[in-house]
Amino acid sequence: MDQTDIELLNYRMQSIAIGHLAIRYTLEWDEVPPIKVFFGELQVIEGLATAFTNPAIESALIHCRALLEFLGLSSKDAKTLKQRAQSRKDDIVIERFVGPNGSLHKISPSQALLAYQGETKEAEEALAYVLHTTNKALAHSTKGFSKSSESSRLLEIAFRGVPTLMINNFYNHMELKAPSYELPSRSRHA
Repeated sequence: MDQTDIELLNYRMQSIAIGHLAIRYTLEWDEVPPIKVFFGELQVIEGLATAFTNPAIESALIHCRALLEFLGLSSKDAKTLKQRAQSRKDDIVIERFVGPNGSLHKISPSQALLAYQGETKEAEEALAYVLHTTNKALAHSTKGFSKSSESSRLLEIAFRGVPTLMINNFYNHMELKAPSYELPSRSRHA
């Protein structure tokens, strides 16, 4: 096991948590609030909160895709998961890790959906949406994520679910302590 690989996986978990925070904020807004960014005591940016939320959500999408592929998942289309095909020899994938109880294996779509407490179809659509959208939409001009769109709901589900999948299927099997990936944050009402 390479410690650098574990650090990369931990970083991806933290990036998803930032996107999850961002999507939760956007779902609360009736109107996009202003934002001010300070480096120490110096204000360096002002504008709308989407200056933070949009890139955070897009970054989380990319990191979700990477972790889903790490675990062995891919998408048939925007609503259906499938198992990832062969990996390249320089890819960091779960099946290259050996835990205390032996080699780890790719997870199947049905295994991925077991952890979700809602309808499995909803979980599958959320995870497939991440894979499909990251592949198709982020590299092209698309409309942003809006509170009223179904995409925001699916992203919120995926941003909650992917870290759980990593903990259940990687960290626990490797007998590693899961990283502290959640961000401390304040309610916008505080």
